[in-house]
Order: sequence, then structure tokens, then C-alpha cells
Amino acid sequence: MSMPPLRVRELRIHRLQIPMRVRFEHAAAERDVADPIVVAVTGTAPYAHLVGYGETLARSYVTGETAASVVQDIRDLFAPRLSGFAVESFVEALEFLDTMPTQMSGRIVTAARAAVELALLDLAGRVYVRRPTDVAGWLGLPGFGAPGCRKQARYSGMVVGRDPGRLKLLLRLQRLYGLRDFKLKVGVDGWEERLRIAHQVLGQAIERRKVTLRVDANAGWSLAEAHDALPTLERHGVCAIEQPLSDADDEDLPYLAEQTNCDLIADESLLTLDDARRLIEGGGVQVFNVRIAKNGGLLPALRIARLALAAGRDVQLGCLVGETSILSAAGVAFLETCPQVRFVEGAYGPFLLKRDVARRSVRFGVGGCIGARRGEGLGVDVDPDRVSALTTERAETMVF
Repeated sequence: MSMPPLRVRELRIHRLQIPMRVRFEHAAAERDVADPIVVAVTGTAPYAHLVGYGETLARSYVTGETAASVVQDIRDLFAPRLSGFAVESFVEALEFLDTMPTQMSGRIVTAARAAVELALLDLAGRVYVRRPTDVAGWLGLPGFGAPGCRKQARYSGMVVGRDPGRLKLLLRLQRLYGLRDFKLKVGVDGWEERLRIAHQVLGQAIERRKVTLRVDANAGWSLAEAHDALPTLERHGVCAIEQPLSDADDEDLPYLAEQTNCDLIADESLLTLDDARRLIEGGGVQVFNVRIAKNGGLLPALRIARLALAAGRDVQLGCLVGETSILSAAGVAFLETCPQVRFVEGAYGPFLLKRDVARRSVRFGVGGCIGARRGEGLGVDVDPDRVSALTTERAETMVF
């Protein structure tokens, strides 16, 4: 006897507020409270006991989306599409997800798309007992699929804090924990001093090639400012510079790349597959920073990664500050599918967030290593009571 198709009975949108243990600042924003948006989708009978969870974070300086616009787009643009979600297999679920756009009416909607895609992917995986790594074969990405690069991947540490003593302590603790890649925000007041302190702690390991140090300008520099910063960066052992210029100045990236031994990383300039193609054609960028929430979900992120690797570029799995275990689990799924990454960010769990939505947080362990996810779907055990407790307003509910 065949089972009835999987349909969505209910979609809920939760806007969360989660205190962070460390205050973050960069050229575009600063925050000490995480503000993720969690989407929960419930199936119709006989799957009504199963819930799929997705997550996103809105960053107006990245995609142009805000938390309010993401909620509105999920409600007005994506939710109506779910009336047509009636699938009888995991493959049919993927076919449906592939029809979800990253742009609507000339606007980027990747953050909104990511939350809905991940929720449906999680639900379909639970119903059909499948894992996200199974998408690689269907997407037709040569070289992608299990086991991916998870066993070789190492999550990065953070150079954060204004107090010199605390900054040194945090760096030494991270080194004792075995982390070997570090990232520093630049383009903000005091970055030169923080870079000097970071080099004081990490310099010998950098020289021995046991550790790497990269910086992120968050599009905060002009070409002249970026050029003037190069001697300081190189003198302190920086190996790569993330988004040194605004995306409006992408045409200057080849020139900047010629002036330095540091590799350039594209982030805010890289939202869609078209952006990836443009950056490859334009030259200058060696590393593509793929962020699942920024790029529209797991499927678009993997396609961008494949395009980058095929063009001889490196891939960084990035994150947005304040991700919960839902997006961290999606990041692990990316690592279990993508054959190669150079840098990895995220999965900070209780290192960063004072609370989480999962009963057991997804976070990296000693040496920046992370274990495989167990179970179906995204493999994260979300506690609905915790989601409700962290929701700042009444959750928006849509019944189909």
C-alpha cells in the first residue's frame, strides 16, 4: 500500500533574540544579540508528527534584506507556493525546491529562500529517511557527495575584543583548543592594534605554517585604503583579505590582487550563481565565501561551490554571526557534500550563544573538527519549547 504524498499543513515563522557571549563589530554593523529567523513546517497526516526546521539571518548590508522583509517575503511570496508542495519522494521534494527563486521582482530574496528551503529539506529528509548529502547526485555535481571534506575540514577561530589582555587570552585559549585558522575584522577603529596583538600571539606559528590569519573588511575600504593597508597586512602574516572593497568596485579587484601576495575573498559580492560567474570572468578573486543563508540555501550554495572549484578557485564555508544549531547543521551537510574547502566558519554553539534551539548544540570540537550528523533530514534535534521561549513576538502561523 503506497503512502499518501507529503504536503505542508502548517508553516510558522519565529523571530528570535539570543544574547551572545562576545560583542562583534565590523565595518558594516555591530551586535551582541543574535537575531535568527526560524521557520518550522509540519506535514499533513500521516506525517503530522514530523516537523522540519530551517533558519536564516537577514543582513541588509549583504543581501539588502531585513528581518521584517524576510518575514514578509516568506509569508507573501514563498508560503503561497507551498500549496503546490505535494511530493511522493525525496527526489520530487528536491525538484520542488529547485523551482524556488533567489530573486523576485528584481530583488534578492536569498535569506528568505534559505529558511524555507532548509525547513522543507529537513522535513522531506525525515519523511523519506534521507540525508542532505543525497542532493549531490540529483544536482549532477561531479566530485560532490558523501563523505565530502568534513573529516579534513577545520573550523576557524576569532580575533575579537578591544581589551588587549582579553584578546590575548582568547587567542591563547583558542590555540590551546587546537584551532589553526583565525580571522580578524578590519576597516574599524583599532584594527591595526588588534592585528599587532594577534601577530604577537600567533606570529611564530604563522611563520612555521602551523596557523593562518586572514582579515575581513566587510566592504569597508576604498581602493586607496585597501592598497595602503597591504604592507601592514603582509608584514603581520595575513594570507587572505575578505571583501576589501564594495561590490560596486569589483572591477578594481584584479588590480588589487596584483599588488599583494594575499588572496582576495569574495563575500558580499557573491550572492547568486550569476555573481559567481561574473567574479570568475572578472578575475582577481581566489576564494569564494559561500554562506548558506546568504546564498539562498544548501542547493544554491553547493552549485556556487562547484562552479568555483571547477574554475580553479578555493571555497570558504562562511557563516553569519549568531547562527543557531539549525544553520550549523546545514553547514555540516555542506562539508559532507563538498569535496574541498579552504576555510570554515560557524558551529560556535555555546562558545558564542548563551542559549540555543537544539537540545544538543551543533558545535566544533578540539582542533576545529566536527562530527557527522546523525539521523534524517538536517540531523538536528530542535526543541520547540526553546524556539518559543526565544521568540520575541508571537510566531506568524500559516495553515494550508
